[in-house]
Amino acid sequence: MLNCGRRVGTAEGRVTDDKGRLLAHGTPVTVTELAAAAGVPDLDPAQTPIGADVEYDEAGRIVGWGLTLNPTPHRFSVGGHQLYTWCAPDTLIFPAVIGAPACIESDCPITGTTVRLTIDPVTGVSDLEPATAMVAFVDPDRIQPGHLRATCCNPQMFLATSDAAHHWQAKFPGMTV
Repeated sequence: MLNCGRRVGTAEGRVTDDKGRLLAHGTPVTVTELAAAAGVPDLDPAQTPIGADVEYDEAGRIVGWGLTLNPTPHRFSVGGHQLYTWCAPDTLIFPAVIGAPACIESDCPITGTTVRLTIDPVTGVSDLEPATAMVAFVDPDRIQPGHLRATCCNPQMFLATSDAAHHWQAKFPGMTV
């Protein structure tokens, strides 16, 4: 099964989970470290469905793959580290992947209102502000292989109100909120 670039229950799924846990420490990860953690010899991130979008630093270390050290609209604070995610749904998933609660802040692209929430891998969402906030999800049929970040991640945002959600759906037809 493919989940926006992640093959659940496969070696690719283990790599995805392990890179999240390693990046959550707030430092770049070498491909060798990731391969060892996931138990996948000869790992080549470029050969994964989202390989073209993996972010590297000048030393060739991974700094972004769903969870990133590079700023995005989705601020993800975990374990004293300021990280970011590529999309709003990633902020909901990564606390379970890394096994730690996270504080999220993301500005609504329509209203400019900052959406804040805490995600705990056991208890779920708390402290949601504004209480009317929602998440936009892309229609899986609109995801283009080879362009996963642009077609899956980038349009998936937190929206502060139902009116903002309607505006976002008009801008990105096929979104579910």
